Amino acid sequence: MTELLALTYLGKPVWIWAMFIALVLTLLAFDLGVLSKKHKNKEISVAESLKLSAFYIAIAIAYGGFIWWYLGQDAALAYYTGFAVEKSLALDNIFVISLIFSYLAIPRQYQHRVLFWGILGVIVLRAIMIGLGAALVSNFDWVLYIFGAFLLLTGIKMLKNKDEETSIEDNKFLQWVQKRIKVTPTLHGEKFFVTQKDPRSGKMMRFATPLFLALVMVEFADIIFAVDSIPAIFAITQDPFIVYTSNIFAILGLRALYFALAAMVNRFEYLKYALALVLVFIGAKIFYNQIFGKMDPAISLTVTLGLLAGGVIFSMIKTRNDEKKALSSSGSK
Repeated sequence: MTELLALTYLGKPVWIWAMFIALVLTLLAFDLGVLSKKHKNKEISVAESLKLSAFYIAIAIAYGGFIWWYLGQDAALAYYTGFAVEKSLALDNIFVISLIFSYLAIPRQYQHRVLFWGILGVIVLRAIMIGLGAALVSNFDWVLYIFGAFLLLTGIKMLKNKDEETSIEDNKFLQWVQKRIKVTPTLHGEKFFVTQKDPRSGKMMRFATPLFLALVMVEFADIIFAVDSIPAIFAITQDPFIVYTSNIFAILGLRALYFALAAMVNRFEYLKYALALVLVFIGAKIFYNQIFGKMDPAISLTVTLGLLAGGVIFSMIKTRNDEKKALSSSGSK
């Protein structure tokens, strides 16, 4: 056993991977065994959502402290920067998930089940995608230039498309899935599948429910968002351990954060522009590193947090002023 733990995987001792996986499994068990039972068929309030989100963020920050102690300051700063970027990108994901639940008419008391199994699937999918990304970066250095250019173009596109709207109804993947699996017209509690009589053939058949359709769409949405997030994190660090841990800790708290942000997503209208600037900055940093040498991780973290904090503060002030104007105009009529 001692010899096994002394082995390395992707440049890190097996024991540190085992410890991280054990922590993640413990958090998932807590979520499934305690929180899911507590909120079975019940809505999670905004206040409780914020408390749970703070709990997950505190664990992520504490884990960064462990990385600082074991791997050093640079690794910890890269981890914190990656966590901040991935958490911010997850906010856009929350908006899309909200649209999915709204379009498929999934009640709030059932949404936590979809999010739990969705996040479980995301953990596996991200491991595969990060593994492929690590293999590409380690074997082909020029891939980082592609990542950098992609992030620059993505950020600029986000800044230009101010009024771009997301439509779930016209989603080609949703239409493709609906044609290939039988879905019941109504929900059946928290069940993903039910066995019932087919109205056409009269035979007993297994049907998916709208809850399962929502789960499929949530997983698909994460794959789409991973196209941005994976290049972004590899632009910050090429250490697979830092990449994966920062990704997973950002995702683990997504379920808790969803119920708070879904209720006030309109208050963060301008955050996407700050996020666009972050992507431009990270993309440009790749080219800076190649020309002038590696940028100080402290500068990278400070700029990233500064842009995101500015986006949040500006959004809160601007939307509050807009609400005041709307109330005053309606009161004067």
